[in-house]
Amino acid sequence: MPTHHRLPLAVGLPLAVAAGVCMPIQGRINGALGARLEDGLAAAVVSFSTGLVLLAVLCLLLPTARRGLRRVVPALRDRKFPRWYVLAGCSGAFLVLSQAETVALIGIALFTVAAVTGQTVSGLLVDRLGWGPGGRSPVTGIRVISAVLTVLAVAWAVSPKLILGGPAGAWLLPVLLPLAAGFLQSFQQALNGVQTMHYGSPWPATLINFVVGGALLWAAWGIKVAVAGVGNPLPAEWWYYLGGPIGCAFIAVAAVLVRALGVLQTGLGMISGQILGSLLLDLTVPAPGTVITTATVLGTLLTLLAAVLGTLPWQRHPFRNR
Repeated sequence: MPTHHRLPLAVGLPLAVAAGVCMPIQGRINGALGARLEDGLAAAVVSFSTGLVLLAVLCLLLPTARRGLRRVVPALRDRKFPRWYVLAGCSGAFLVLSQAETVALIGIALFTVAAVTGQTVSGLLVDRLGWGPGGRSPVTGIRVISAVLTVLAVAWAVSPKLILGGPAGAWLLPVLLPLAAGFLQSFQQALNGVQTMHYGSPWPATLINFVVGGALLWAAWGIKVAVAGVGNPLPAEWWYYLGGPIGCAFIAVAAVLVRALGVLQTGLGMISGQILGSLLLDLTVPAPGTVITTATVLGTLLTLLAAVLGTLPWQRHPFRNR
């Protein structure tokens, strides 16, 4: 098994923040593409397909990627980890689909706050189950408080949509999609981290993610086309096709950092990047349908505070059965 490497916090944490910033940028691009095509599923297919092509080229060119790919079959054959871990890409496919379907409706800040809520809650479960490369971590009282505070913060951030967004059905489903996508994200990062530990490189797990997620999206889109036909033609602007490459960078960096920094510190950096980046995007270049009020800003910042609270290193006392 490859040795476990640690990164200095001063190096790893800025990388985690930068990776987190990638998510709202990817979400804005995929959301804009979904609105342009009038087909969120087609936009997700485009995003995954461009990412897959880029990854295939990188895996052919990079010696570390080629060495890692040669370890995939032996790792699966020797059952170094449960074989269903390779299905982690299904979570990524759902995340990209939710971006393409909802960002244009609710704005990237609200999307990210909902996704972070799901990620915070599922992070407790993933740590408790021990599915990540660091093994099982105790559920502490401060982390439970953090999760509850995050949910309350999201309710505050969502309140402008409740007041200004018309009937609840018009915004409730779009908010539930990123909430579910965020919940699955912790599992995806944990499973990818375990695979990366055994492959010795993040590229094989990233490539497998895009192969599995892309196959799922192509199959779903094929069914949709057979029933409803195709949507609008692909746009000529080049920036619509950056969602896939950005997703490659996010997944690869997350797989490395979860192993090198640990789940808690990686989560702190990425959630910070997501929250700050998404709010900045909505304030500077708001998408149609975006609602920004004082409650949105303060609720978003409270979500960030809750994320920081839940990942501080001074947690000591796990809950025990009495």
